[in-house]
Amino acid sequence: MLIIGTRLLNTPVMSLQTGGRLGHTQKPIIDPSNLKIVAFEVEGQLLSERPALLRVADIREVGRVGMIVNSNDEFIGVHDVIKIEKLYELGFPLIGMTVVDDLKQRLGKVEDYTIDTDSYVIQQLTVKRGFFKGLNDTGLLISRTQIIEINDNEIIVKSAAQKSVTPVMQASRTEFINPFRNGVRSPNPETRS
Repeated sequence: MLIIGTRLLNTPVMSLQTGGRLGHTQKPIIDPSNLKIVAFEVEGQLLSERPALLRVADIREVGRVGMIVNSNDEFIGVHDVIKIEKLYELGFPLIGMTVVDDLKQRLGKVEDYTIDTDSYVIQQLTVKRGFFKGLNDTGLLISRTQIIEINDNEIIVKSAAQKSVTPVMQASRTEFINPFRNGVRSPNPETRS
């Protein structure tokens, strides 16, 4: 299922074991190399670890009531998993990053994203245009397949500029020849209709 990423912020985390609320999500921990959410930072009074992290592999379901996990034992500390520790310390801020195309034209800033809840991979970026471009455009949706590079300062995407493409109508008009309109008259006027 595809959902908007900001919908998962401040989402309740519910325990299947007790049926109670354990906390709520604060922010996602995103791996910039593949745009995958690996964990969520969770805040709650019943959590022993500070900050407590919830790996996406431990989420059973995302539903109307929130994220459902087995029990309080699913939460880990920052230093428990080395890869998650490195990503947590990196603090990759996807929201607010500048997006430019490969021609260095500024497109806007990331306002939101769409994720697949089966794999927690970010599928699309919602880019808010600048003030003047925003008067004419509402925003951009950028697919993950359009992303060329992600660095510390910006996300670089493929340009939408057209590369000298011949229009389809023009190409088909020059290839089709109507034998009745080519300007050659029949030698016998009686055979003309």
